[in-house]
This record gives sequence, structure tokens and C-alpha cells, in this order.
Amino acid sequence: MSAGEWAGLIAALALVLLVVLLAVPILKLGRTLDEATLTIRQAREQSGPILSQASTTVAHVNSNLERVDDITGNAANVSSNVAALTSVVAATLGSPLIKVAAFSYGVRSAARKKREGQALADAAARDKAERRSRRAARRAA
Repeated sequence: MSAGEWAGLIAALALVLLVVLLAVPILKLGRTLDEATLTIRQAREQSGPILSQASTTVAHVNSNLERVDDITGNAANVSSNVAALTSVVAATLGSPLIKVAAFSYGVRSAARKKREGQALADAAARDKAERRSRRAARRAA
């Protein structure tokens, strides 16, 4: 065997060794890709029912939102009707009630002033009577 043949044999062995060393990670990578493919397939199979349930849920939520929208519209109508009724009641009963309140205040004020005036008149009459009695007592003395 010549030196060239030995070099060729060594190169062939090195190539075989390199192929064997590279084959292990390539096989592991192949298994990893198989597992990833299996996982993706399972995820796809399970996502179908999840998506159909999500669309059913969204449909139910939409129908409930439509009902809530109707309820909100009815509540707005009721509040506007109550506001109109309040303004009608205020216009109908407000003015007479204000007049009654003003009249009752006037009657109370007049009665109070009459009582105060009567008390002042009584006090003035007592003072006048006391002055007369003092004058009469001075004249008699």
C-alpha cells in the first residue's frame, strides 16, 4: 500500500466517522420534527371544537346584548316620560301650592303681629294706668 492509498483510507474513515457523528443529531432532529408535527395535528384537531364553542358563545352574548339594548331603550323612554310627568305636575300643582304657602305665611305673620300688637297695647294701658295712679296719689298727698 502506498502513502496515497493510506491517505485515501484515512480520508474515507474520517468521512464515515463524520457521517456517523452527524447522523445522531440528524436523527434526534427528525424525532423532534415528528413530535412537533404530532403536536400541531392535535392542536388543530382540538381547536375546531373550541372555535365552534367560541362562536356559539359569541352568538349568545350578541343576543343578550340585543336584549340589554332593548331594556336600555325602554328605560330611557320611562325616564323621559317621568320627566314630562314631573313637569306637568309641577305646572299644575306648583303654582297653587306656592299660593297656599304664601297665604298661610301671610296669615301666620298677621296673627303674630296682632298678638304682638295686643301685648304692646296691654303694656301701654298698664303703663298709663300706673301713671294715673301715681298722679292721683301725688295729688292726694
